[in-house]
Amino acid sequence: MPGRRIAARGSGEAVPDVTDGGPDPEAALPDSLLADLVRDTGASVGMAYVLAPGDPLLRLALVSGVSHRIAAPWARIPMDTAIPVVDAIRDRRLIWLGSQEETARRYPRLGIVLPYDFMLAAAPITDGGPVRGGVVLLWPVWHPPQLSAAEREAITSGCARAADFLDRAADSGHLLDIPDEPHLVAAPHAHDTDPRHAMAALAFAERLPLGCCALDLDGRLTYINAAGADLVGAGAAALLGKRPWEVLFWLHDPLFEDRYRAAVVTRRPTTFTATRPPDIRLVFRLYPDETGISVHIAPADEAATGPRATTVVPPPAEPFGAAALYHLTHVAAALAEAAGAKDVIELAADQIVPAFGPRALALLTLREGRLRLAGHRGYDRELMSRFDTESLTSDAPAVRAVNTGTAAFFPSFADLQRAYPPARHLDGMASWAFLPLIVSGRPVGSLVLAYEAHRPFPPAERALLTSLAGLIAQALDRARLYDAKHSLAHTLQNALLPRSLGNVPGLDAAARYRPASHGMDIGGDFYDLIRRTPTSAIAAIGDVQGHNTTAAALMGQVRTAVHAHATSGASPGDILARTNRLLADLNPGLFVSCLIVHLDLARHSAQLATAGHPPALLRHPDGRAGPVPAPAGLLLGITPDADYATVDVPLPPGALLVLYTDGLVERPGVDIDDAIAAVTDRLAASPPDDLDALADALLEHAGQAASNPDDIALLLVRPHR
Repeated sequence: MPGRRIAARGSGEAVPDVTDGGPDPEAALPDSLLADLVRDTGASVGMAYVLAPGDPLLRLALVSGVSHRIAAPWARIPMDTAIPVVDAIRDRRLIWLGSQEETARRYPRLGIVLPYDFMLAAAPITDGGPVRGGVVLLWPVWHPPQLSAAEREAITSGCARAADFLDRAADSGHLLDIPDEPHLVAAPHAHDTDPRHAMAALAFAERLPLGCCALDLDGRLTYINAAGADLVGAGAAALLGKRPWEVLFWLHDPLFEDRYRAAVVTRRPTTFTATRPPDIRLVFRLYPDETGISVHIAPADEAATGPRATTVVPPPAEPFGAAALYHLTHVAAALAEAAGAKDVIELAADQIVPAFGPRALALLTLREGRLRLAGHRGYDRELMSRFDTESLTSDAPAVRAVNTGTAAFFPSFADLQRAYPPARHLDGMASWAFLPLIVSGRPVGSLVLAYEAHRPFPPAERALLTSLAGLIAQALDRARLYDAKHSLAHTLQNALLPRSLGNVPGLDAAARYRPASHGMDIGGDFYDLIRRTPTSAIAAIGDVQGHNTTAAALMGQVRTAVHAHATSGASPGDILARTNRLLADLNPGLFVSCLIVHLDLARHSAQLATAGHPPALLRHPDGRAGPVPAPAGLLLGITPDADYATVDVPLPPGALLVLYTDGLVERPGVDIDDAIAAVTDRLAASPPDDLDALADALLEHAGQAASNPDDIALLLVRPHR
């Protein structure tokens, strides 16, 4: 696939390349810009991004030290993503992450995708003028905890050189070649390439009784000796150029690929054990550098007794390998679907204890300057009551985590007591983790995990738990915002709908409103019952387009207009016509359906007029039921000159009139007449004496038919017998 080429100009839209000639060699970002930066800083991995004018995506142009596959998740980064290089570009400053734990805390999603030990720097490509992109550099954990002055200077000057190149390209109008797949900058070959030495090395490897092979940075096997091929049970021809875990079915476990990725990213030796059928256990030791990975293969019993067995870094203990990542991904997906804060708290409490090993959990949220207990598992309520409403002025571990923004891990009670002398061993647990819940630098609470058995908390586990806390904090923050909007929606809806139905002598009535099963639980459906005289009333129901505050606000205006015109003595048709003219003057850009019924209890009749609204249903005293025919006028708000005819229908004592909005009957893929007929059958089959029970039964019918795709307003009126 050809790369994307854009004009590198100081401003304006990206211009596609329409020239017939080949790519301009000056238009590609030179490899040396990244290679020199990696060499001068001693970084193990480097990535260079280009930010094109008018493009919302940051595009990876050069990568060094890792394969395309590992870099793929970051090949295209939207500029609103919470990731170090985006923050570095936005803030025009260098960002340094000195540990896996800090990465997981500040960037939980990055911690999930790369749960390995490394240090990271991100910096903007600029020399003081426009920001042209960004660079990302990784170092192994044996790097000092801070960048040296020389390294910072190398990053600053390297970014300035890249910016100068891109500025000159912009000034000259050259098209920058941004490939669809980033260009891999090869590591320099410092080794002797004398063919005689190469043949001697090959002969040496073939004479070894132990298995050895080589993988490139993409995980593909480039060499395997005869002993290695015998041990894995496959010939070199079947393996060369392929990734072992894709060819050997007994290596089809994500944990094995995870170990390769860990070796490439961290530049640390690692190991794993696999069983070749039927029962041959093999140990694979991986030794990485900037060009690839050397792998030593040996039977597990020999590896355990070999003289160098103790030098190999062991793999992380389960569940903090691939399985833990699956658990974390599952929890992240579930948290993304949680709506309110209560859902987040319950989900976190239910998921973490079985998936991540703690025996007990407490989740505390920050409210009014105190940590309040929001949820817990594994602890009894009496013990939890001791820790509820902790003041932020106390020095309790959970409070300290919030105040400092730093996670604390205590493998033993002695460790906890050294850090917090007043601590009392009340829960009988052996190890504890106190994790701050922080969103955008703002604390929202803390998570306490307690373990029944001793827990050493290796770096990988600390990073994973920190990532987990970050995901919970973000979900809790979103949920609180949802709860606030939900509360606002209900307050607004309750203010706009009638507090109670009008008291009309000789008339029984019941009403219901149920919001849609999505959105803010607010919409434009309304109903009203207005007493006109001692023996007459106006029943109204309507539906404004939309499920938002705009629709709700317009609904309030329409209901007010209907109420005002109804009390003036206008007929149903005139009420609709006057309300329609008001909508035409307001020009809200929304249409409204409405049904008005004048109930004349003295004459036992009703007069109806409709503006594109579903027909009312009438249940006769003898149990027969059906729609009430009425001329369908235009929706309100289409044209100011619309007329609405009024029709008379008998309404004998004991008859029941049902007014509703389309949410009660409309279903995707269901004919509207069939849906109305189904509701009519339910109305005829239900006992009519208790109107509240009947209203609930009709809503239940709508809920059984489908989840609520729309709001439902329902108004039932019945003259006394």
